[in-house]
Amino acid sequence: MDQRDVMRGALKATGAVKKGAQLKFGAIAMVVFLIGLIVLGMFFPAGKAGASACEDTGPGTSDASAVTDTSTVQASGTLHQQQITYAKAIDAAAKKAGLPGRATLIALMTAMQESTLQNLTHGDADSVGLFQQRPSMGWGTKAQITDPKTGPTFAATSFFLGRGGNSGLVDIKGWEKLPLGDAAQKVQKSAHPELYAGHESAMRKLAQEAGINVERGGSTTGNTSSSGDAGSSETVTSENSCGVAQPTTPGGSAGGKFTDGKQTWKLNNPRSVAEAIAWAKAHSGAGSSSGWYQRCLAFTANVYGWSFSGVNYAIDHYKVVPASMRHDGDRHPPAGALMYWDTGHRAGHIAVYLGGGKVASNDILRPGYIDVVDAGLFETKWNAKYIGWTPPVFPRAG
Repeated sequence: MDQRDVMRGALKATGAVKKGAQLKFGAIAMVVFLIGLIVLGMFFPAGKAGASACEDTGPGTSDASAVTDTSTVQASGTLHQQQITYAKAIDAAAKKAGLPGRATLIALMTAMQESTLQNLTHGDADSVGLFQQRPSMGWGTKAQITDPKTGPTFAATSFFLGRGGNSGLVDIKGWEKLPLGDAAQKVQKSAHPELYAGHESAMRKLAQEAGINVERGGSTTGNTSSSGDAGSSETVTSENSCGVAQPTTPGGSAGGKFTDGKQTWKLNNPRSVAEAIAWAKAHSGAGSSSGWYQRCLAFTANVYGWSFSGVNYAIDHYKVVPASMRHDGDRHPPAGALMYWDTGHRAGHIAVYLGGGKVASNDILRPGYIDVVDAGLFETKWNAKYIGWTPPVFPRAG
């Protein structure tokens, strides 16, 4: 259909095309409107909507962790067969943690309520996986929680032992004596706590079909060494190393204090300030890998030993830091502080202050690489606006 066909159709629709009839005023307006649309379409063709259209391309743009999705992360077979497969994975995680069968039953009831015992890639807000755990709240990355092979075990271990500052079942005092649904609620903190208990009978039956003994004994405190949380002794390698292996022992040399001369804060990062600065310098310049393009927030989280920050954009990280820790516009941060800029893009930019007016930052000299540069370079080269600094705190990191 050409443009004349479009106009003719519009005229017919308005009743304007009649033998010997004159154009009505409304038809004229319609024709003018359509011509305008045609002209606009010729000069400003509409683009196709897609994920890339929503992606910020400003300097330093990044989520703090690699988040991927898959078209399917379900076990094979019918729904019931899948549920049995996931039930076995949950029980295996409980056994590895040294927990009794009661813990498995609580987890099964929880997963049935949260996801119908399915490894979902979606849910309320950013909730995913068997237990609908939220990456933004420190339960792990979306990829870790929903991975077809390891996700169910990862999620179940998190439910039992906790992760990213979130309490697990073993952290609930006297959980083994609580009603099953109440124990589940203590971990999940659901808006509908009454719903978990209703799955007990069905899950006992499913456990029997899966060969799971929900009456077996075990430790009520569990074997916390099987957890990847900050409280464990397990060595974790960051997924955001971009080609640079960076094993950290969460909580190993964590802590230390940070002061602006007036207030003092206690830190809980896996690396101390001194270790973080040394790590940043070692992975800058000639020691930098090439995978840091638009990943400023990922880099700062990794500097302090975290696998992910739990926040999507640098500018948002400034907002999740408590207001009492923000130093708006102050240009005298202590070494180790996090500095922020408004780049005119959604993401903004963040860098680690090394002292002496220098910061470690991605992209500023070489796209994708980390370099040590003057803190003022972002304003002169990117025309960015300095926002302020905060202590190196990561409220949502893991």
